[in-house]
Amino acid sequence: MSDFGAPARRPYRVGYAPGAYDLFHIGHLNILRHARSRCDYLVAGVVSDEMAERAKGRRPMIPLVERLEIVRSVKYVDAAFVETVPDKVETWKQVRFDVIFKGDDWRGTPKGDRLEKDFAAHGVDVVYFPYTVHTSSTQLRRALDALAEPSALPGQVTGERR
Repeated sequence: MSDFGAPARRPYRVGYAPGAYDLFHIGHLNILRHARSRCDYLVAGVVSDEMAERAKGRRPMIPLVERLEIVRSVKYVDAAFVETVPDKVETWKQVRFDVIFKGDDWRGTPKGDRLEKDFAAHGVDVVYFPYTVHTSSTQLRRALDALAEPSALPGQVTGERR
């Protein structure tokens, strides 16, 4: 504790950047790059396949072990952590970060407001970074799904009866 009754700050700032990191793309890289510039040690939280399925209604296309290795290999990431519980405060109890980074698509939403409130009680800052609108895993997945549809195969005519 400091002389003022507040918890003493570490001499370095630990950041936490959670995500599914499925179909890794420039938006993911941007979040990790920006996050690392705002802390001394960056932990990337990679959500488990089960958690991603619960949150998004489908499993990631890339399995957890591969997503973890990809994220762990990014030069801005100091450590990767498998996130297995939906409650970010529970994750904080395990990782003990000072700041959490999220895309600004969370700002002003009920889940973003709840995140800010929950972490304010623990002295954890919530920092938002611009969401990469032109690229997202959801958009990439839709494109891949469209390519996988029989109607999308080249040279195939659809809607004809034989």
